Amino acid sequence: MPIERIFPGLENIVSMEADIEILGTGYDVAEGPLWFNDLEYLLFSDIRNNRRMKWTTEEGVTLNRQPTNHGNGLTRDPQGRLIACEHLSRSVTRLENDGNITVVANKFGGVQLNTPNDVVVKSDGSIYFTDPTLTGQVGDMDYSGVYRVSPDLKNIDLVARDFPSPNGLAFSPDEKLLYINDFSHSHIRVFEVQSNGLITNDRLFYTLKGIRQGSTDGMKVDKIGNVYCTGPGGVWIINPDGQHLGTILTGSELQTTNCAWGEKDGKTLFITTRDSLMRIRLKIPGVEVPAVPHSK
Repeated sequence: MPIERIFPGLENIVSMEADIEILGTGYDVAEGPLWFNDLEYLLFSDIRNNRRMKWTTEEGVTLNRQPTNHGNGLTRDPQGRLIACEHLSRSVTRLENDGNITVVANKFGGVQLNTPNDVVVKSDGSIYFTDPTLTGQVGDMDYSGVYRVSPDLKNIDLVARDFPSPNGLAFSPDEKLLYINDFSHSHIRVFEVQSNGLITNDRLFYTLKGIRQGSTDGMKVDKIGNVYCTGPGGVWIINPDGQHLGTILTGSELQTTNCAWGEKDGKTLFITTRDSLMRIRLKIPGVEVPAVPHSK
């Protein structure tokens, strides 16, 4: 079975008999899954193939867009516009309703960003993203950063620069906390979010270590505050107190890269590994991207 129970309480989140359904395979670093509840489809990145894929119940996986500047993390803003991290252009972009592309961020202090990786949007429209230096990359920055862009895109703040390899990030349900993980250390830190959007008072939340392949990557939070972080073997479920309740094992020997809530009730967890897209049903809905309307 794909469910590994570590601590009591996991059975309240996912059935011990739950199965994982594989929806598609053959990708070269699948990443950034994002559910469109108003349109009832999922988008995800196929990074090295330089394309974005689309999944629907009726058609399965089809091509959505190519090229994508080797797009990675995806989210939406309160107006429903697609926000994407792009490796090739070293930027964060926004897809406007008319099809045009707006650059959200590509420089800080006049210096080109490294490789924007993952992104989240707060309900006020401010955009937070991680910008690690990928292995073997020669960049202009001499550090890896985490940034906040104001809702009007006029200001960009460096909110953290002491992560060797910042990757996934997610807000708590009330947006008072921001979780950020680091791929090289395979751990999660949690910060308090100030009224001005900057972050402070961080602490180590959890270190994901195990005998299986993988490190911390994509991350999401459910409506009662449990953290879902991809890590060794699959998706680790950690309660708000920092207790590892159990792991959804993907069965892949490759890195489990990301996850996203989806379907009408928000209780489906879509999961990407380096080469596959899959899903599993849970008992608790996840936190949606801000202000995106529900399907009727």
